[in-house]
Amino acid sequence: MLYLQTGILISGEAAKYIKIVISEQLSVPKKIQNVVQIVPDKIALEQNYPNPFNPATTINYQLPQKSYVTLKIYDILGSLVKTLIDQEIEAGYHSIRWNASGLASGVYFYRLNAGSFVSTKKLILMK
Repeated sequence: MLYLQTGILISGEAAKYIKIVISEQLSVPKKIQNVVQIVPDKIALEQNYPNPFNPATTINYQLPQKSYVTLKIYDILGSLVKTLIDQEIEAGYHSIRWNASGLASGVYFYRLNAGSFVSTKKLILMK
């Protein structure tokens, strides 16, 4: 028999079933097995989205191993506008959001350097 806090008394097969379900839900796993970390097989810089954007956009990139990374934004004349990343980053899939409020509408470029990898893509700020 099982007496619930709601004042309901349950007996028989239903009580056994409820006890099993409760004990399974409250039990703590003894050991975590097969922890899987997904790591990309190559460095890549993806196209930002949305594009065109106003005033914020997201830039995704991936690293197969821990690397020193710089991600910089340049204007159409090649002048540095903003450094988004300048540090060592762990392997994996990464995303950074850039808010360009305060900048004029126009074409900008973002450039990722990671080890010997270099990639540049175009983005458009449209207000």
